[in-house]
Amino acid sequence: MGDRWYVEVDRGVCIGSGLCASTAPGGFRLDATRQAHPVTPETDASEAVLAAAEGCPVEAIAIRLVEGGSRGEPVFPPEE
Repeated sequence: MGDRWYVEVDRGVCIGSGLCASTAPGGFRLDATRQAHPVTPETDASEAVLAAAEGCPVEAIAIRLVEGGSRGEPVFPPEE
């Protein structure tokens, strides 16, 4: 079984560029105010979702591993 991720978008930072929704259309959507949301906050690990987070122009997307039903180690952005 592969990794599970918890995906969050910081709506206070999101500028609604839509890059995440175009990079990972199954992972993100924009609402009526052009704010991004994960389609499903807890999801299977996905190269497209990671690419969307890495490509976000304002780094509004955070991804953490799901470990035992709780949020664990960060996937993106990595801890320094």
